[in-house]
Amino acid sequence: MRARSQRLLLTAVLATMSVMLLTANVMAQDAATAAPATPKTTSWFSQFLYTSDPIGLVNIWVLVLFSVVAMGLTIKFALMARKINITPQESFNQIDTMLNEKRYREAIDFANADPSFLGKVVSGAMAEASNGYSAMERALEETADAEITRLLRPLEYLNILGNISPMLGLFGTVYGMILAFQQLVSSGGKPDPAALAAGISTALVTTFWGLIVAIPALAAYALIRNKIDESTSEGILMVEDLIRPFKPGGKKSSSSSSKQQATPKPQATPQA
Repeated sequence: MRARSQRLLLTAVLATMSVMLLTANVMAQDAATAAPATPKTTSWFSQFLYTSDPIGLVNIWVLVLFSVVAMGLTIKFALMARKINITPQESFNQIDTMLNEKRYREAIDFANADPSFLGKVVSGAMAEASNGYSAMERALEETADAEITRLLRPLEYLNILGNISPMLGLFGTVYGMILAFQQLVSSGGKPDPAALAAGISTALVTTFWGLIVAIPALAAYALIRNKIDESTSEGILMVEDLIRPFKPGGKKSSSSSSKQQATPKPQATPQA
């Protein structure tokens, strides 16, 4: 799955670079063959995706590429953060039924085969059942911390894109203003308005694309991170409810998310 995602990302990068080069070539040919007396009509493409300066053009298309990557990552992480992938209710019910029926080995095997956050935390806790409830609690906390880190680490790519993109946009802004002022100086204070506007346009368009990338990327990062925090916290409570009967004198919580009538479980710690 990871290799497939990397191939898709590489394909998107190559496609965007190809479009960038093709666009630059076409626009250069159009500019060379255009009649001087013909009035120019500015299209949306010319306003936001093209500039006559090569450095500004590269800056714009790098930001466009970042926008495509950020969109793909947002969709991928949004699907990853769904509740069915973190705390599937069916897995909880199945493990709960096995524990109620004292099929501890089957419960451990089922949890080991479950790729969700819930399954991995249950597996870590149940692996320490023979060492007592305290060991199960420690294993639960350690496994949960490791799995939460595993879920949150890829989200940093969105955070990086959201923070780098405005910097690239600012770079284009500064560069465009330098071009504009150099044109002003070289013309002795009487520049060609079209040449002066080209530098200002580069400055504004790069800023525009920097914000286009940063705002959705940072918003998606915050929302998905909060969703993962909420789901993993709920998952920890579900696992604690599953292992509570292993504690001497412990009883299953009446507010279990499974909403099932649990049969009494042994008070003594079973051998896993």
